Amino acid sequence: MKLQLALDLVNIPEAIELVKEVESYIDVVEIGTPVVINEGLKAVKEMKAAFPNLTVLADLKIMDAAGYEVSQASQAGADIITILGTAEDQSIEGAVEEAKKHNKKILVDMIAVKDIETRAKELDELGVDYICVHTGYDLQAVGKNSFEDLATIKSVVKQAQTAIAGGIKQETLPEVIKQQPDLIIVGGGITSKEDKQSVAREMKKLIQLG
Repeated sequence: MKLQLALDLVNIPEAIELVKEVESYIDVVEIGTPVVINEGLKAVKEMKAAFPNLTVLADLKIMDAAGYEVSQASQAGADIITILGTAEDQSIEGAVEEAKKHNKKILVDMIAVKDIETRAKELDELGVDYICVHTGYDLQAVGKNSFEDLATIKSVVKQAQTAIAGGIKQETLPEVIKQQPDLIIVGGGITSKEDKQSVAREMKKLIQLG
């Protein structure tokens, strides 16, 4: 299990400073969609240059023109690029094909997918690298979480790795760990804390104990 730090509400200099604090305890750093919208793929490029040993994920949430967008993110230095599970199969195929050319990985974000089980099976067959259950910000506000969906995906996928995102905090982490996803994505659970380093350290310790 790996720990991914999601950066959403920062600019590039702030993002780099924040990662410096927790670098020793994270495996993947995510340039979140709001950062990509505000700063462009330059944010990915600068993060990879600052932390060449970290895996960098570009959360583009691709919906269309997938091959092109994956190629651009790959050139900027992203190791993992996200596409939406609700995208057309042709778009998923285009993303996977382009990622393979550059030796990159595709993570499918299942936000807003209605039939999780069926779509996870289809995506697995399309050769994606990760399938991520994601309780979006707007649903977290009404008390939803992703644990049940993760169990569903784990029961049907044969090749893809699994990931979970959406409101994960130190208090809820043990429940997530029980499900053994490959990638645990934490945003505000670390970034909103005063002492980010100690929270990241504790979370990493819990994950390693598994």
